[in-house]
Amino acid sequence: MDRVALGRASVARVVEFQFSLGTKFFPRTPASGWHDNADLLVPDFFNPDTDEWRIAVQSWVVEVDGLTVVVDTGVGNDRDRPHMPALDHLNTGYLDALRSAGVDRNAVDVVVNTHVHSDHVGWNTMLRGDAWVPTFPNARYVLPSADYRYFHPGGPAASQEPRTEEEAAQQRGDQLVFADSVAPVEEAGQLVGWSDDYQISDSLRLRPAAGHTPGSSVLWLDAGEPAVFVGDLTHSPLQLRRPAEPCAFDVDADAAAVTRRRIFGEAAQAKAAVIPAHYPGHGGASIRASADCFDVDDWLGLERL
Repeated sequence: MDRVALGRASVARVVEFQFSLGTKFFPRTPASGWHDNADLLVPDFFNPDTDEWRIAVQSWVVEVDGLTVVVDTGVGNDRDRPHMPALDHLNTGYLDALRSAGVDRNAVDVVVNTHVHSDHVGWNTMLRGDAWVPTFPNARYVLPSADYRYFHPGGPAASQEPRTEEEAAQQRGDQLVFADSVAPVEEAGQLVGWSDDYQISDSLRLRPAAGHTPGSSVLWLDAGEPAVFVGDLTHSPLQLRRPAEPCAFDVDADAAAVTRRRIFGEAAQAKAAVIPAHYPGHGGASIRASADCFDVDDWLGLERL
């Protein structure tokens, strides 16, 4: 099943592609941390033979309260991403995957970007001739104002002095992302910025979750069976058991760890499914608190990737 019912809501997973990265992208996690948690991670999330963790780039489509809502939009095709070769000039079947999930891009009401990173805003737009145009022409695109300000060409991500060539390349890449995936939506009059909490509908509410980026957010769903779409709050279930340990992509690793504990604690208390952006396997899970960490209670009822 690529779709699951959560109370009155229907949630579908739309996969763009999958790839693997080395565990060096978790700089505070020793190699033993991965192998000691093989019972949780192998085979869906970690390959112990290659020491690589698996990533799914995907969107979540929520149908509730008469709305069709797309949560995060992947990388997109035809993008210049020289700073991230794995994402450069892709040609994926994402639009076909949307159609296969029963989603008409013209009928999408809301697009939620949990934050402004290249693998979360890419299919905000598509290339038509030489111009980037909104992929979802009738949707409002809801994006955290803190990230808009941070990644805007006049914002801190562009203006701070890079310390290394790698940081300089990342700065240039961030500007490419903003130019082809955010600015065209704003020019089309479809961009909605928000701060504090933002209520999309009776069952859907956005809340700040800063750390991974300044404006990172989570989307709470409560239509009789709660869930929280957490974006990049966690990249691997290893961070359930080791929530203090960041991913290298976190802008503020310490703030991200505080936020991760807070959101995980709220989800465990509410018995809400935690649905990250990048988990393969069953895509997400309900969790429980265990001493100073967390663990999986039950996986979502989705087919494994």
